[in-house]
Order: sequence, then C-alpha cells, then structure tokens
Amino acid sequence: MTIPTTMKAMVLMGHGDLDQYHWHEDWPTPSPAPGQVLIRVGACGMNNTDVNTRSGWYSKAVDEATTGGAFDEVDEDDPTWGGRPLTFPRIQGADVCGEIVAVGEGVASARVGERVITDNWLRDPDDPDNKDKTGYYGSELDGGYAEYTVIPSTNVIAVRSDLSDAELATFSCSYSTAEGMLTRANVGAEDTVLVPGASGGVGGALVQLAKRRGARVIALASEAKHADVAELGPDRILPRGPKDLRAALGDEKITVVADVVGGDYWPTLIDILERGGRYTCSGAIAGPMVNFDLRTFYLRDLTFTGSTVIDPIVTQNLVKYIEAGEVKPALAATYRLSELREAQAAFIAKKHTGNIVVVP
Repeated sequence: MTIPTTMKAMVLMGHGDLDQYHWHEDWPTPSPAPGQVLIRVGACGMNNTDVNTRSGWYSKAVDEATTGGAFDEVDEDDPTWGGRPLTFPRIQGADVCGEIVAVGEGVASARVGERVITDNWLRDPDDPDNKDKTGYYGSELDGGYAEYTVIPSTNVIAVRSDLSDAELATFSCSYSTAEGMLTRANVGAEDTVLVPGASGGVGGALVQLAKRRGARVIALASEAKHADVAELGPDRILPRGPKDLRAALGDEKITVVADVVGGDYWPTLIDILERGGRYTCSGAIAGPMVNFDLRTFYLRDLTFTGSTVIDPIVTQNLVKYIEAGEVKPALAATYRLSELREAQAAFIAKKHTGNIVVVP
C-alpha cells in the first residue's frame, strides 16, 4: 500500500486542560526506525494515564482527585507516571488496535499485514526486566491518537479475533493493568475479591479476570450501572460506597481488595480485609491521599502491592484470553478521533460503563 507523507492526528501541546489538544490534518506520518513497525490505526482506547498526564495529576504537588482539569500547582519536574518531564508536542493514546503496514530494519517483512494490539510498556531490550528503564507508549513515545503510529515490534502482538477494531482497542491498557494487579496479589480460586469502581474500564476488567481465575467477586458500583456491571459476571453487586460496608457484605470474607479508586472511602476498604488479606492498587481516581492506620496493617498481617510496570507475559497471556473468548470487551462508546476532546470529557464524567474508544 502507499503510505501518505502526512496524516491526521490529535496532538498534545502541553500540560493543562482539554484545549491543549490540537487537531492536525497534515502531521508528518512517522517512519519505522530499526526494530520498529508502522501501524495503521484502526481504533485507540482511552485511559486514565492520558488524562492524568495531560492534566499533570501525577505531580506530587497535586493531592486532589482526578478531575481532568488543569492543576495550577503542577510541578513540571514530575508531572508524568514515571516522575519525569514529558517532551511536547506529544501524541498520546496507548490502546491501539490496527494493522502493520511497514517494518523497520531488522523486522521480518512477513509481519506486514498482521492485525495487532499493543503491549504498552516500552522496555530496554538489553535489560527488559528493569522497571527503572521502562517508558509508556503515548508518554515517552508517540501513541495512537493518529492515523499511523510506530512502536517497537516486540510491543505488538498479533491477535486473531472476530471482534471489531473498536472492541479490541478496549483491552490493552485496562485489562493488562487489571491482570497485572491480580498477578501481583496472587489471586486464585480460594479468594473473594472486592472491586471498587467496577463500572470503569479497569474495574470491569478486574471483575472478568478475577472470575477467570475462579475467585468469588463482589463489585461496587453506582446503582444506575448495576445492570451493565452484571453483564461482566460478578457474584454480587453492592452500591458504590455503602456506609456500613461490613453489614452490606454480611458473611462474605474479603481476602483481596483490587482498587483503582482510593479517596476518602479507602480506610473502609482496608478495615474489611480478612487477616492475612491483600490489597492491590493501580490508581486513585477519587484521590491519592488516604488515612492509613498502621495498626490495621500490621496487626492484621495484611500485604499491600502496588502495580504499574507489568511483566511482558501479562499482555501476551491477555491476547490468549481474548482469542479463547475468556474475556469480552465492554465498549461504552465510539467517537471520531477529531472528537477526542469530547470523548475525553465523557470519559472523565464517568457516566459510562466500560471503555471509550476513538477511531481515525
């Protein structure tokens, strides 16, 4: 195929509000460097990393919930997930589904034509297990909010599925994040897992993937979303933040809390964990600052695990789950790429269940 020299792209020009996204119809089409592939983007999912990076929420100067708005107090030295400054202009978007249309030197030409999804963690090829040497697609390297994008060939996984590009674009970030959390917490069939924020992209993925492991799953979600959350297969659904969570749970014995919410409700989640229980976290959309009683932590023999940089096998396994039909997409809405600002505003409003996707 003939690859155009320019493309349409939504380009982030700096930290701030949604007006920092600028639409271009003549942005230079990237060329694959050695070891890279060029993907024609079919769809790209949205995630909290894009919102938090754009707004500067990761900065230690910010202690508010994720709102999606600009933070005046952002420290420009640490406004990204890795605590390092970001280079602008930047094309965000990590959750790509598309087709390889060209390859760089050292990549087998047979890969052209593959339908792929992305593994978003950019690893040092000489030291792939070193978490200090990782970057994130759409942060340290331009991502998929464009018609074309380049990425190392080791970060694209061929997928064979009847699902649409938009459906496949819901998996990459949310489901790999969820599987990484469950892996860190060593969740198994003997566990009962509590999932706050179960209507979100990661929350819904946690429900499905914990069930896949044989665990009992209790979901917390606003009552207006209970019917949608029920489609994901939890054993029970409770309101988003019961005042008396212990009473609402009844005889349930929670061995794992898998959380991306945080905020003021956080101590309640910790208080209901069984002795020897585990708390695993990969987000704090309701706020990063929590009231932590160390006595609960050590007297109850609890284990806490943070989960950000996942092992390469996690996304590889996820693709196998997709191909086997063991997980299903939760596609809430699809927008045109040119409507990314509107799409991200809807994503931030959290009135949806599942994932929102943009298509070129």
